[in-house]
Amino acid sequence: MAQLTGTYVPSTSKWVSDQVEQYERTGGREGGTLLDTGIPVIVVSMRGVRSGSVRKIALMRVEHGGSHLLVASKGGADTHPDWYHNLLANPTEVTVQDGPDAHWVNVREIDGDEYDTWWDRAVAVFPPYAEYRKKTSRRIPLLLAEPVQRT
Repeated sequence: MAQLTGTYVPSTSKWVSDQVEQYERTGGREGGTLLDTGIPVIVVSMRGVRSGSVRKIALMRVEHGGSHLLVASKGGADTHPDWYHNLLANPTEVTVQDGPDAHWVNVREIDGDEYDTWWDRAVAVFPPYAEYRKKTSRRIPLLLAEPVQRT
């Protein structure tokens, strides 16, 4: 199983750190949905841009063709989530766990027609994204996590 090395620093949001721990401990059998929505999540592990520590978050599961979309919505806030900056700074030090095993991915920000196609997929999975877009003047970044082989 793919795993980042280094010191793990749990999220300061207790429900996020609890969900990540539960998801990882049970291979996604528990903690696999966003709170009480029933909508599946994935766990994304990354390197912190300032600390260099391992950080983990649970995000909505938007998958197509083996790639996962990471929607930096922050609930429609006017600022990007901290994890967005971590992923841009360290796009090759990322794993995605979608079920029992984590795998390595490279992350890139998408735009243009690719953005529109993936945005529609995201809203189909989690319709509140459309409302989040209306709440903010910023363009919600979309990052694509594409699987890679590492030796």
